[in-house]
Amino acid sequence: QLQLVESGGGLVQPGGSLRLSCTASRYTLEYYAIGWFRQAPGKEREGISCISSSSIQVKYVDSVKGRFTASRDDAKNTLYLQMNSLKPGDTAVYFCAARNVEGCPRGVGQSDEYDYWGQGTQVTVSS
Repeated sequence: QLQLVESGGGLVQPGGSLRLSCTASRYTLEYYAIGWFRQAPGKEREGISCISSSSIQVKYVDSVKGRFTASRDDAKNTLYLQMNSLKPGDTAVYFCAARNVEGCPRGVGQSDEYDYWGQGTQVTVSS
């Protein structure tokens, strides 16, 4: 079974940047669409980005558009979420998730449109 591992979370001041990574050890991610989700305390998990196979589609929700950039390096079997201009409201556990298809769902998709999940990495934006 595909297992995803996120890394790169941490504590950052408002206005700072972090880059999250998502990789898999035993399977190539090349043909999977990958979504990024986050869940803040007391809130539902929300999708924030999706990148399709070959990066044909790269989608964002409005709250992160222009600040976050999703990318993939298939040679390294790794996906990235570059997060700039971070705000306290970005504080959450961030997850990557894979779909068994190459394309993104409508928008960035809902949780049940993804088949495999990582364990999450904590991002805290605070002064």
